[in-house]
Amino acid sequence: MKKAIVLSLMITFSSASMLVNSIKFENLSRISHKIALENVALSKGDTYNIKQITKAIKSFYKFGYFDDISVEQTNGNIVFSFTEKPSIVNIEILGYKSRDDEKSLLYDKMGIKKGSMYTKQRVAKAKTALLNMLKIEGYYNSVIEVSTENINKKSIALKFEVNKGNQIIITKINYHGTNKLSKDDFESIVANKQKESFSWFMGRNDGEMKLEQLQYEHARIKDLYFQNGYLDAKVSKAFSKIDFTTNRSEIDFSIVEGNQYKVGDLIIFLDSSIKDPIKLIEKLKLKKDKIFNIKNLRRDVKFIKEEVANLGYAYTQVKYDIRKDTKTNIVSINFNVIPGKKVYINDVIISGNNRTLDSVIRRDIYLAPKDLYSLTDFKESKNALKRSGFFEGVDIQEQRVSEDKINLLVTVQEARTGNIMVGGGYGSYDKLMINAGINDKNIFGSGINLGFSVDKSSRRQNYNISVSNPSINDSKYSGSFNVFNRQSQYDDDYKDNSNGFSLGVGKKFSRHTSGFVNYRYSLTDRDYSSSTLSSGQIDGRWITSSITPSISYNNTDDYYIPRSGNQAQTSLELSGLGGDTKYIKSNTSFKTYYGLEEYLDYDLILRYKANLSIYENYKDKVTDSGFYIGGPRTVRGYRSYAYGYLRHTNEVQDRMFINSLEFSIPLIEKSKMRLAFFLDTGIIGHQKFEKQLSGYGAQIEWNSPMGPLKFIFGRPINEDEDLSTSKFEFTMGY
Repeated sequence: MKKAIVLSLMITFSSASMLVNSIKFENLSRISHKIALENVALSKGDTYNIKQITKAIKSFYKFGYFDDISVEQTNGNIVFSFTEKPSIVNIEILGYKSRDDEKSLLYDKMGIKKGSMYTKQRVAKAKTALLNMLKIEGYYNSVIEVSTENINKKSIALKFEVNKGNQIIITKINYHGTNKLSKDDFESIVANKQKESFSWFMGRNDGEMKLEQLQYEHARIKDLYFQNGYLDAKVSKAFSKIDFTTNRSEIDFSIVEGNQYKVGDLIIFLDSSIKDPIKLIEKLKLKKDKIFNIKNLRRDVKFIKEEVANLGYAYTQVKYDIRKDTKTNIVSINFNVIPGKKVYINDVIISGNNRTLDSVIRRDIYLAPKDLYSLTDFKESKNALKRSGFFEGVDIQEQRVSEDKINLLVTVQEARTGNIMVGGGYGSYDKLMINAGINDKNIFGSGINLGFSVDKSSRRQNYNISVSNPSINDSKYSGSFNVFNRQSQYDDDYKDNSNGFSLGVGKKFSRHTSGFVNYRYSLTDRDYSSSTLSSGQIDGRWITSSITPSISYNNTDDYYIPRSGNQAQTSLELSGLGGDTKYIKSNTSFKTYYGLEEYLDYDLILRYKANLSIYENYKDKVTDSGFYIGGPRTVRGYRSYAYGYLRHTNEVQDRMFINSLEFSIPLIEKSKMRLAFFLDTGIIGHQKFEKQLSGYGAQIEWNSPMGPLKFIFGRPINEDEDLSTSKFEFTMGY
């Protein structure tokens, strides 16, 4: 402010009052002309003096945008001239956090970003914030050097060079007073862990201190006691003793465990005309005479609220009272349910859909105007929209209109559903591959999927045109049509050329369950090499005419990256409807997803996938050669089609079971890239399961602008030397 007073003395007019003829602003871009005039508080024809101008200068400085301000006047023509503070056009942090998504979060915490105005105070605060973050992560005595580079008069670049201090290592954690629970029990829940021998080995604790988590450790330990019924447990805050000469630390907790409680009477105070309290009690996680668990109590509160809210009571409150009997070590719980009034949907307001038609969105919203509110319907509407694959983000908010009416505000962020793809690659089995295609699963925002694709390699050549509608005229009925040409070369064994089409119709039976019937017609020419032609096979041409009824279930919470729910499907292909082939082929698949972020505060997803295929009543001469195992769709770590008919066996492999366990973690969240570790096992055989293959490895999953990509790095388990392995594969598409 002193600067403003000094500068005001430079004004080149006397203190006498004068009339304003005009007001101009030079070199002003930070604020608008209108705001600047309001700040001066003068207009043409007004009288002014030096005090008013000085006041205007001080007011301009309060914006914080200017390094210098001067004012000149001639015959009532006032000119304000500004020297604006430079903008930060680039920020570079060296020695700490290398990924772009990590740095974006870092800048937010530092309170600095590109486009911000440069001030020494802002940079000093950013440096202090960065030092605090390093300290929180356990790096003490860190040094940060800040340098600036003037790009031009209005732009400046910042560079933070970080020399991380020493990491504090926890050599010992003492849990004083423990008897009922052990140190191993605490190790599974605390963030700060004692260093173990061979700490460099995978799965061993390195002992690095996480200072930001230290303040919460006593609460985690106390909650664990509450989960085991010790409701009188007391846990002191962590006391850390740090030796800065060795950068080693020892942590102490003082614990009073108390007695263990069992569950006594459970009472729900609720009007029985709304919901029978007795029936609710029967479904609670807490059970009489069982050890009390605070996690079960929390789940029961959510359960009671949802059961009542599903009857229209949107603003249900559930309060509980825990009554401990210290003599008998019995705890009784009273749930007091306050339902409020029934609530109805007033309107459903949709926004954010620039392409997708409102009707396409509304068919996945299970609440409509005049409907009675249901919490389950509310949650499942959001999941259904995310499961459609049309949207990257979905948010549904409740807007209270009156005591008994609410609006649902549905905001969507549309995903890129259309792709024009031209690409290629190299695989261990297919060698050089070229892919091209046009696909849009939400063409013109109608929800209809239309696509054309070409895949060519040294072993395969596929052409495909398809169209499908998951909801014809926004009804429960769906339909699809597909025309294809497929040419495949199976090493030197045989070559297939198939042309045909398929036509299907389906119906949605419930929110998660659908049925479908598909008819397929194909004409196949097969050419065996003379070296592999056996008594059971001949070169030939045949027609396949089959019908395949199927039923599927899907209650997952997202199309691209599901974190909860299950997918299941079973189909039965019946061939012999006027063609040359006759067989029965069944296929059953199951997938389940479980996100652990709620428990670990980390986006870890567990996936389990299984598939059972059975082939019956076939005739070798005119049908395909059963199942093969190996490759991205069966057992990773082995080459595609590594084992099957004419691959180490002369019998059709008509039984196959594949299952896979995966652990998926974020890799680059901003780019929607994840890393998954997998373990695959497959069993295959003729009339019984005989041959087993297993593989393990990791894959990078990227939901790219070209569509989902997977880069697979696999290794076989107990490698079969007679079978071809594959260390790298990649897949493209849905």
